[in-house]
Amino acid sequence: MSGAGKFSNFLIQIATALREEKGPELAFLLKPTSEHGKQLVKEMRNPTRESLAYYEGSMESPWDEIAIHYVLVVNHCAKKREAEAFKEECTLVNLFLRYFAMNSGWTLPALFSILRDLRDLAFDVRQEGTASMEEAARIISKAFSSCVTDRQSPYAESRKWGVYYVVGLILKCYFRVKRISLSKSILRAIDANPDIPPLTEYPRSHQAWISPLFCSAVTYRYYIGMLSFLNEDFAKAEQELTLAFYNCDIKAHSNQERILTYLLPLRLLRGHLPTRELLDRFPVLDELFSPFISAVQTGDIGGYDAALDKSERRLVDLNLYLTLERARELCIRGLFRRVWIASQKGTRIPVSLFHTSLKIAGMDVSQEEAECYAANMIYKGFMRGYISHEKQMVVLASANAFPRLADRASPYASLY
Repeated sequence: MSGAGKFSNFLIQIATALREEKGPELAFLLKPTSEHGKQLVKEMRNPTRESLAYYEGSMESPWDEIAIHYVLVVNHCAKKREAEAFKEECTLVNLFLRYFAMNSGWTLPALFSILRDLRDLAFDVRQEGTASMEEAARIISKAFSSCVTDRQSPYAESRKWGVYYVVGLILKCYFRVKRISLSKSILRAIDANPDIPPLTEYPRSHQAWISPLFCSAVTYRYYIGMLSFLNEDFAKAEQELTLAFYNCDIKAHSNQERILTYLLPLRLLRGHLPTRELLDRFPVLDELFSPFISAVQTGDIGGYDAALDKSERRLVDLNLYLTLERARELCIRGLFRRVWIASQKGTRIPVSLFHTSLKIAGMDVSQEEAECYAANMIYKGFMRGYISHEKQMVVLASANAFPRLADRASPYASLY
């Protein structure tokens, strides 16, 4: 079959998918990495905008132009011309959005597919600067507007079902180029539209549409959790990341690992230590966090500090250093608890014993500083009791002197 014949057949396939409203088939036809696209370009022998102009008007607008730009995208991809491929994909997406804005949710699978391709192509040319990723985010934001403003379609067929998936792509672009502050306007728009389908319905509703590892609800929760984490709203961050983890496809190992990278430190701050079984599933996280977990369990302040020093660069890159530095006080709590146990769980323990334990642990502090550490432990709910400064005695409660870490009220409040 000639190149022209193949292209005519391609147009017929698009027309059939449009007529029968088959969103997944339309998404497949517009995939630039598909085998049919590569064969199409191969047969047409270096297609150009001029050589394809013959096909303008060969089918309903804007699909004649979409088909032409699709071929150009595939051709540029095949020749490793990433910038040119991205430019053509931008045009393709903008043309598609004209059609999308006038149709119901059956077009969502195709929208998701081409927006993912746009983001991926933007990332491919990112070494030339952040302009491509910012342009991708701008175009994807137009798709968000088309989704959120659907007032015509029946509920089950509304374009609003695409809101969270599209927002996930936008947030991913913003995170890539470190323009996280731009997320605020998108999140405000979601808050201003209470008629968007509930987020809890998304995994079930979209499973048949989205085979990629992150479904829309998981992606959205992950980024909301990350935004909360970076804003030090740790309670909300833990809530969103927990929901993201438990709703994430079990086969999506790398995505689960990404979520746990931030969820585990948050859980550690609350005294919830991960099981050995969980860490064995994620060797990278096991290597990073096990030294901290072990130090907390044994009250090994020196070991904790050594782990902070060893992993400092990596933790800074992950925005985790300050969080784990704050968790250091759990080691002091563990050390003081060992003093209490060594004192046969007595209710009156000299400050000097806590001072000695800190010095043995490698902290060169005065007895006055040791008293301050003990007072801080009591203030933050790690110990129950009071300090008799005159007698240099820590007076602990006779029952539950060291409450379980997980039982502390508002454990994140003590971090500020």
